[in-house]
Amino acid sequence: MIEKKVLRELYSRLGKEKVFSDREYLLAYSYDATAMEYWPDAVVFPTREEDIAAVLRICSERRVPLIPRGAGVGYTGGALAVQGGVVLVFTRMNRILRLDGANFLAEVEPGVITADLQAAAEKRGLFYPPDPASLKTSTIGGNVAENAGGPRCFKYGVTGNYVLGLEAYLFSGEKIRLGARTIKNVAGYDLKSLLIGSEGTLAVISKVFLRLLPLPPLRRLFWVDFATLASGAQFVQKVIHGHIQPAVLEFMDRRSLQAVYAYQRMPLSEKTGAAVLVEIDGSPAEVAEREMVLGKIIESSGPVGWTLAQTPTEQEALWQTRRNISPAIALLKPRKINEDIVVPAALIPEMVSFIEALAAEHELCIVLFGHFGDGNIHTNLMVDPADNDEMKRAEIVLDKIFRRVVELGGTISGEHGIGLSKKPFMHYQFSPVELELFRAIKKVFDPDNLLNPGKMF
Repeated sequence: MIEKKVLRELYSRLGKEKVFSDREYLLAYSYDATAMEYWPDAVVFPTREEDIAAVLRICSERRVPLIPRGAGVGYTGGALAVQGGVVLVFTRMNRILRLDGANFLAEVEPGVITADLQAAAEKRGLFYPPDPASLKTSTIGGNVAENAGGPRCFKYGVTGNYVLGLEAYLFSGEKIRLGARTIKNVAGYDLKSLLIGSEGTLAVISKVFLRLLPLPPLRRLFWVDFATLASGAQFVQKVIHGHIQPAVLEFMDRRSLQAVYAYQRMPLSEKTGAAVLVEIDGSPAEVAEREMVLGKIIESSGPVGWTLAQTPTEQEALWQTRRNISPAIALLKPRKINEDIVVPAALIPEMVSFIEALAAEHELCIVLFGHFGDGNIHTNLMVDPADNDEMKRAEIVLDKIFRRVVELGGTISGEHGIGLSKKPFMHYQFSPVELELFRAIKKVFDPDNLLNPGKMF
């Protein structure tokens, strides 16, 4: 519980329209997309950089924990106030400050919704590729903090590949400017990249400079059904080696398809055991050539069936089905443990078989879908927290999954971050020396461990 004089200082510096300690506000910002809940002592909504600096200086002087927060849609508890303190919510700093078509540059505040930036850019013939599943709600600041990915990262890369520069504030309230507004920049240590994916534990981002691309003039989206996930995996390898350069290679297993088709009240063929979503883009000539090659690969792969969506409306319908998987499977059990493991792409069939065997051995419902092209498998353990035995079995399975991922040369998180939920497994991927380096870096930026404390390690 913070002292009342801290609240009075916040009210005095920012005004009561930006600072809240009412029970309903504390409850609303006590949770994210996980099942965890930690109540803050106050919630602050900055609208300008001066607000950020003021809150940081007050928290630094009074030794109050501060937690930066975007839309709160994270799956690892990264924006939760585990030690109480002040939650700094950026949803009111949501302006697109500049779209520079000449230099392919966007300048945005951290609270800008990802989909809003994409729409604004596309109206100008520009393209911002990163597309996390939560793009209609997630913020650019949150995407940078987690280095979010999405379906298009197979071709275009993740958020960090598009961050040219950052403006941020240290916990002391001092402002720093990192990176540049150019693609090339090798001056000094790359502190910009250090902040990307740091989950708000090192500094508070106040502005982001993003690289844009020319908008691809044409897109084609294919939905291909297969009898088994293994045949779908073989198809993906053919596509990768077919010089098609797909923008998207998504996969869905039988359980995820059953859930989403039921959710949308659509029939699912008994023959369908998996599905692959493939998107190609480029100039009309490039798309025509790639579409012809892809058609031949589909025919030779023995699919159960396939669909080509050509118009934006048809494409959006297929994408909506893919995006509906998460809410659909949430209806299967009271709780979804959502992991985002990554293995080398060619080892996906081996990892999937390993997970399916674990699910059968421990009698668990595990739903798999994700980004086949880059090896990112969204592994969803569907459980009932009231069933103690099931929760114990889930813990055993999670531990085995993370161990196997690291053995295969993968990572325990591809885009969700570490936050609270993956902290116990960091030592599988990193040695004691490496973890100590992380702690040393944290101490340089935040010596008193008050900026988003308790996260990552």
